[in-house]
Amino acid sequence: MAQRTVHVIGAGLAGLSASTALAERGWFVQLYEAAPQAGGRCRSYVDKTIGATIDNGNHVILSGNHSALAYLDRIGARDSLIEPDRPAFDFVDLRSDERWHIELNEGRIPWWIFNEAKRVPGTRPFDYLKLLGLRFSNDRTRISDILGCHGTLYERLWEPLLLAALNTEPPLASARLANAVIRQTLGRGGKACRLLVTRDGLSAAFIDPAIRLLEQRGAAIHFGCRLRSISLKTDRADRLLFGDHSVQVTHDDQVVLAVSGTALSQLLPEVDTPVEHRAIINGHFKIEPPSDLPPILGVIGGDVEWIFSYRDRISTTTSSADRLIDMPRDVLAQRLWSDIERALGFSQTMPPWQVVKERRATFATLPSEEIRRPTSRTRWANLVLAGDYTATGLPATIEGAIRSGVTAANLLQHSAGRRTRDWRPHRRKAGKA
Repeated sequence: MAQRTVHVIGAGLAGLSASTALAERGWFVQLYEAAPQAGGRCRSYVDKTIGATIDNGNHVILSGNHSALAYLDRIGARDSLIEPDRPAFDFVDLRSDERWHIELNEGRIPWWIFNEAKRVPGTRPFDYLKLLGLRFSNDRTRISDILGCHGTLYERLWEPLLLAALNTEPPLASARLANAVIRQTLGRGGKACRLLVTRDGLSAAFIDPAIRLLEQRGAAIHFGCRLRSISLKTDRADRLLFGDHSVQVTHDDQVVLAVSGTALSQLLPEVDTPVEHRAIINGHFKIEPPSDLPPILGVIGGDVEWIFSYRDRISTTTSSADRLIDMPRDVLAQRLWSDIERALGFSQTMPPWQVVKERRATFATLPSEEIRRPTSRTRWANLVLAGDYTATGLPATIEGAIRSGVTAANLLQHSAGRRTRDWRPHRRKAGKA
């Protein structure tokens, strides 16, 4: 049987996930990327301002993110992650300087909530059970419709965790997506909640090994190659038009569009995509972290929400950061550094710094945006979609992006060369309120 060819547009995590999955199954992969490097929003680069390699976003995965871990196994990079001994979370409240440590038990039954030393100070076991109400959500339900978005437990645990996962103000965010996150993490016990961080940055873990694998499998990788438009026949993608050339899509070829939602809306305007987005701000400071600083520290009551400890720097993340995005960078850096000083209990001159602003980091996980997410399957028999904005059942996370690539690969594997008979509309129907 002749080797099948797939044209993958976009070398972010979704595109690399689809490409490596198909290459592993014997497909000839043609991978096109508009940027001069792979990775998209999940990559590392040398920042000359602080003289260090930094990530363009402080991403973490959890031990319950099975799609991400399977991807790392596929590209031979599982050992690029550091896994802690225990499923624990450290927090500090800048308003009161109170500090606490949450430690989950391994199994599904949350015995830890009955141990005062392991749960959030000032909370009771019954408070945690209210989270079960998220299971009864539908497409239109907001978190605030089910969960009281106030009180000690919300401010000190649910809000920071959900804000980090959803990148949208939790009261307004989709309860169904929140439930999906909780079900795959806390719902599976501590064994699914270990915070995994990379040893040497995102590119060393998720990107470079994937590119090496594709090269070993004979894939053709084209950087600096931006797709301008797609020639479409009634039921097929016929030709890919780049800036200075075009590529014919033969009868047996398949196409994976793993571009951003914004780019997809320009290439295929008839396909619905989320239109509202939220910002993320990351700060990087060239300073050796204190030896007792945990790898990740949750911060309550400041502009900083999470502090990350690396070998040669301290980094911060602020989600749903639209309120800060237009602030001058030097002013913003000083505010972030002030939070670091208060959280870590020291005072000194601000070290060399870099602030990375992502104005449209992810789609807003509002119920109204969730129902706009397209499925991977399209009306064109040889064209599928991949991206964290597609209908993965998860918010825009590493896990969601990688899952979307595998979904696209599976669709092509099962339907290559045949027109999809059970085509569904691009826009998913909302459930009844």
